[in-house]
Amino acid sequence: MNPFQKTIALGGMLALCLCGGAARADDNVVRVGMYAVFYHTAADDVQGPFTPPGLSADVSNVQTVYLAYLRRLSPHFDLELAAGVPPKTDTVAKGPTTVGSVPWNGETVGTVKWFSPSLLLEYSFFDESAALRPFVGAGLNFTHFYDRQINGNGQAAFGGPTYVTLTNSIGPVGTLGVVYHFMQHFQVNLSFSAAEVASHLTTNTAGVQRKTYVSFNPQAIVFAFGYSF
Repeated sequence: MNPFQKTIALGGMLALCLCGGAARADDNVVRVGMYAVFYHTAADDVQGPFTPPGLSADVSNVQTVYLAYLRRLSPHFDLELAAGVPPKTDTVAKGPTTVGSVPWNGETVGTVKWFSPSLLLEYSFFDESAALRPFVGAGLNFTHFYDRQINGNGQAAFGGPTYVTLTNSIGPVGTLGVVYHFMQHFQVNLSFSAAEVASHLTTNTAGVQRKTYVSFNPQAIVFAFGYSF
């Protein structure tokens, strides 16, 4: 091989390496968007001293900011850590119309905030060069409840100043959605997810404890923009 041929061969190899590096997908994605969260609450009747039968509660649907980080594992697999800005959720009473003389059914009796990150392994269909890529995923959700408040209506129904505790929850979560890459590093994401979130709830009113078990079963729709790098 003469020097000219060697130069051409080396130039071709260099071009191939450069093109291969440019075509490689970005390894990281950050997303920001909105969660619309819908709860499908099922709660046991509250049990405890001086508690009329049929007392239960529900929680109101919420919207909050969605934040996520994705790490590319392979052309088809990503690991996502997703969370939202902890929303304040209203607790709505269910059961009898009144507790004693205090209105109950349909009344907002308290609020609670949630910190609820999820870790998911996701599989994306089609080739990485495709602009539109559906995906499915599964993983675990962790939920911590804090800033638990009982308002005046709830305190009157329970018989005085009342404090609430809720145990943490760990459960499965699944998701499906689609990503559209509209520019080299920019994308838009639409997805639906569902998780199992449940907690043991205990109220304490001057030493009188009442308990129930609550399954929140949240489902969420996410619309978000992403940047890859």
